[in-house]
Amino acid sequence: MTETQAPRAYQIRTFGCQMNVHDSERLAGQLEDAGYVPVDHGAKPDLIVFNTCAVRENADNKLYGTLGHLRPDKVANPELQIAVGGCLAQKDRGEIVKRAPWVDVVFGTHNIGSLPTLLERARHNAEAEVEILESLETFPSTLPAKRESSYASWVSVSVGCNNTCTFCIVPALRGKERDRRPGEILSEVEALVAEGVLEVTLLGQNVNSYGVEFGDRLAFGKLLRATGAIDGLERVRFTSPHPAAFTSDVIEAMAETPNVCHQLHMPLQSGSDRVLREMKRSYRSARFLKILDEVRAAMPDAAITTDIIVGFPGETEEDFQATLDVVAQARFSSAFTFQYSKRPGTPAATMADQLPKEVVQERYERLVELQNAISWEENKKIVGRRVELLVAEGEGRKDAETNRMSGRARDGRLVHFTPTGALVDGTVRPGDVVETVVTYGAPHHLVADGDLLSHRRTRAGDNAEAGLKPKTSGVTLGLPGFGAPAAQPAPVSGCAL
Repeated sequence: MTETQAPRAYQIRTFGCQMNVHDSERLAGQLEDAGYVPVDHGAKPDLIVFNTCAVRENADNKLYGTLGHLRPDKVANPELQIAVGGCLAQKDRGEIVKRAPWVDVVFGTHNIGSLPTLLERARHNAEAEVEILESLETFPSTLPAKRESSYASWVSVSVGCNNTCTFCIVPALRGKERDRRPGEILSEVEALVAEGVLEVTLLGQNVNSYGVEFGDRLAFGKLLRATGAIDGLERVRFTSPHPAAFTSDVIEAMAETPNVCHQLHMPLQSGSDRVLREMKRSYRSARFLKILDEVRAAMPDAAITTDIIVGFPGETEEDFQATLDVVAQARFSSAFTFQYSKRPGTPAATMADQLPKEVVQERYERLVELQNAISWEENKKIVGRRVELLVAEGEGRKDAETNRMSGRARDGRLVHFTPTGALVDGTVRPGDVVETVVTYGAPHHLVADGDLLSHRRTRAGDNAEAGLKPKTSGVTLGLPGFGAPAAQPAPVSGCAL
């Protein structure tokens, strides 16, 4: 790019899980280091990047339909570049440019660091560039990242998965588990805290199996304690643990580390032991419930959420009733419920007894009805309780109409609150911390309509008010160990627009 050229504006469209959201932050960081700028609201971008997911059955149709809608834009402006990355790119590879030849770049899950180079090469050669690596060469967290939030950030502890769940295509697309070294993780958290971040979520496909690569099965509990000891970090969360790898030392670390939130998201998938065997989930319902009992004994205020799949091949009414029974006993505060989605390339896709859509739909509706009733009952128990909220941005769709703001309690519950009262210090902003009393419990949220009991302005709030978001340069590989991490220099880039 010459000095006379305007910077090229980019837009990233992200589909799927938290892992993809975090990968998109890495893509944004690289693009900005390469001279690109985020597209202004309402303006047309020079580059559109799709970071795709392959978990759901309609992911393919959604991507190719969207690419089809972009074809007239590409014809009208040949300088527009379109790139496709993520799990669907890893799966479909060159098929993407065959079906949508106006796509300029296709890159996989193992080479998100190649995007700027591939874009430049496609522009220079005037032809599509497709690069799909079979294994990870550069850990994503060694790449720069433009963070989406001024107050909360994802931090990857591992990538990939060593499990062989029959319904899941992720291991085939993201590879075997690779663990980061503790010193590297702690350095990244310290860099984020130095830029005002108050909350981090440790992220892994099976986050609690962290340490398998360097032979320490208690590594995740140690990591929780070490992360919790970082000065200035107010909240630590993690997602998603696997029940088969859950150990008591993790529960102890959660209970004994003050800034580790009493929140647990642990996928159940099915309450039927027979279906769990067919899924190759290496635990049974009794083991799952025993973990919940142990968590609640150590942390009675813990909020526990889960994932459940309805309609797995061969699921009988008896199997489904077992799921309803476990849900009734588990008392989840909420659940992400999914209708089974056949994914080509997974063992479950070729299993006999694929269930009719109408059967799956009817069971799904029964499960949602039960879980909504439980969630509502559990949320009503919170009414009258004092809660501390990290004020959030964009989580309340009706906040403008109701003159409320929204925030997350320490247990992860969403609370819509009224930002009024004599103790409000100026204006309440995303990233600030407030305390209030819950006045109403709904199935999917809480409401607090009284005056605030406290309001603490924070640096994260200052940054949110100024439109500043952290940008971290890549963190290099560290050595194993859970001692105090070495002092890190302040990030060169500071906060960036």
